[in-house]
Amino acid sequence: MFTSFCFAEKTQTWQGYDDVEAHELHRMVYAEVQRTEPGPAERPSNLKIAQVKDTQETSEESDPWEDEAEEIDSIYDPLEPMNRAFFQFNDKLYFWVLKPVATGYNMAVPELARVCIRNFFSNLVMPLRAVSCLLQGKFEALGIVLVRFVVNTSAGFLGFQDVAKQALNFPVQDEDLGQVFAFYGIGPGIYIDLPFLGPYSLRDAVGWGGGLFINPLNYVVDFWPNVGVRTYDIVNNTSLRIGDYEALKEAAIDPYVAMRDAYYQYRLHLIEK
Repeated sequence: MFTSFCFAEKTQTWQGYDDVEAHELHRMVYAEVQRTEPGPAERPSNLKIAQVKDTQETSEESDPWEDEAEEIDSIYDPLEPMNRAFFQFNDKLYFWVLKPVATGYNMAVPELARVCIRNFFSNLVMPLRAVSCLLQGKFEALGIVLVRFVVNTSAGFLGFQDVAKQALNFPVQDEDLGQVFAFYGIGPGIYIDLPFLGPYSLRDAVGWGGGLFINPLNYVVDFWPNVGVRTYDIVNNTSLRIGDYEALKEAAIDPYVAMRDAYYQYRLHLIEK
């Protein structure tokens, strides 16, 4: 079949030649096809084809990701109906309020300025990171936290510039009280999706509440100005990652489950570090 197909294809343009020329061209093309067609040794035998099919069927039956998919951990979610309602509330809050405000802010303020503002607020959380490192016995991380604060507050103009990361290669130590509780064996508890705050485990929610007592901003700024400052921080951070939530929601069959599992896997990653 292979020879006949190639042979017929190549003879479609031979109209206009006499019988001798056409005969000679037929002979030359046939010789070329015979030369380029795979020989018997190169053609796959029926036995090899059967072996390939068996291999494919075996690989399809034994999915290498099947066991891994079963091992993916998930957090206990007994309050799912309520959590879904709060998830929908936060979703509408993002698309109707937070994203439009952050988009306008994004257009008005250059990215460099927004990154500097993010660095400033991150530098203020040093006491929470330091206490969390100390309670977990992470003394090297504690040293990095203290050095980062001193260097960025002084050479980094009150933390607007992350000089410690740029010059000393000292990254941010992302530690909090939720990780401290996990270090001492406290489980995540149940999953809760809080209005305005988003996804949390019960353990991390308690840790977040405890962190409010360590944050120095809560002692130097009154309540409502403090709320305004925190809201501004949220808008600034959102302006730097517009599109991330949209991408997760678009790719997920069930955005609520995707957000819940993504949050839990992220927290597990931080704890394992």
